[in-house]
This record gives sequence, structure tokens and C-alpha cells, in this order.
Amino acid sequence: MPLIQTQDLRKTYKMGHVEVHALRRVSIEIEAGDYLAIMGPSGSGKSTLMNLLGCLDTPSQGTYLLDGEDVSNLGPDRLAAVRSQQIGFVFQQFNLLPRATALQNVELPLVYTGARNRRELALRSLERVGLGDRAHHRPTELSGGEQQRVAMARALVNNPNIVLADEPTGNLDSHTGEEILNVFDELNAEGITMIMVTHDPQVADRCRRTVQLVDGEIISDKQNHEVRGTGEIQ
Repeated sequence: MPLIQTQDLRKTYKMGHVEVHALRRVSIEIEAGDYLAIMGPSGSGKSTLMNLLGCLDTPSQGTYLLDGEDVSNLGPDRLAAVRSQQIGFVFQQFNLLPRATALQNVELPLVYTGARNRRELALRSLERVGLGDRAHHRPTELSGGEQQRVAMARALVNNPNIVLADEPTGNLDSHTGEEILNVFDELNAEGITMIMVTHDPQVADRCRRTVQLVDGEIISDKQNHEVRGTGEIQ
């Protein structure tokens, strides 16, 4: 069974008397260990699809099976539990607490799960992305690339099997963006399923597969190439 399977997924928002169809009949299968880019123009439904796949929202119609469980109609508490156990998120804006250290930022998801060895797990996650020596620095003391690595360590701290990244290189220069994409490649080589929203064709080409959305519908789903990483994050 695919790790992710949607059937006729739809999302409709009501704005007064007007209905906005953000997603229309989206059916997709994503295998464990896949490396997928989601592309499309503004308003195509990329972020809506990402929110649904990440269990941040529920569909208006259709079904969504995540690792065999139908999460289409779960309540907020159960969705939060699924997110914390299976999914890590990386965003364009980093979303780090400015007064907290890198270590404290990475510890945050562990607070919600009640983990007792939070410091040890957070430090291990920072070391995984090459930032063990920057654990006690605050975001203002870190470069953009380092802040994104902290955000990635936070996404990985609960050992998710899926990482969702929304324009993760959008605020970075090309060199730093390449470093972040190298980390993504290596995480995928370790077996993590990577799903990335991007507007950049060169970024999408790093992925094994690219899905194109237009007006809330998938118009293209193509294989790019086999991504080969080292399995080690430098």
C-alpha cells in the first residue's frame, strides 16, 4: 500500500455567497521514500494540497489514506497526534522563536509529545544537520542557511517518515539554497519521504518526481530521475 493515497480530494472555501474551489478531484499515490516536487502558478492549490497532506486541514470531499489510516475526517486532536508522530514541516520563513536558542527551538515539538530526554534528542537532531556546534546560538546569531537547518532539525526531531517543505529555499541565496537541497537529498537517501512545494524548475528537477497543479487539478505527474544521495549529512 502507498504511504499516501488520495482519491477525488476536494477543498472548497466559502467566501460569503461565493465558493472557491481550491482543489478539484485530486487523486495521487506517493510511495514511502519518494522525493516529490509540487509545482504550479499562484492560486493553483499547491499550499492547499500541502496542508491536506500534512494533516493541517481536512478535505471538503474525498478520502486521504496515510499509512493505511483514513485521516480524511479526523478531529483536531487526532490530526495533531498524526502530525507529531509521522510528519515534519519546513517552511520558507523558518518560524523560529527569536529569543530561544537553536536547541530550545528544536526541543519545542518534544514538549508537546511529553518526551523526557528532550535536550538529548534535540542535540542529536541538530548534529544530524551539521549544527551541533551552534546549539546555543539564537536565530539572530545564525545565517539564513543555518536558521533553515535549525528548522529542519526541528522537523526531524520526532523521527517523522515524511517531511513537507514549503518553498524551503525561497529566502536563501543560490549557494545556501544548494546546501539545503543537498541536505534534503541526503535525508531522502536515508529513506525519508520528501514532499516539496516549489516554483523553481531547477529545484523541482532535484526531486525524483514532479506534480504540476493548475486550478486545483493535477495536469502532469512525471518521473524526473533517480536521486542518489550519500546517506550521510555533512
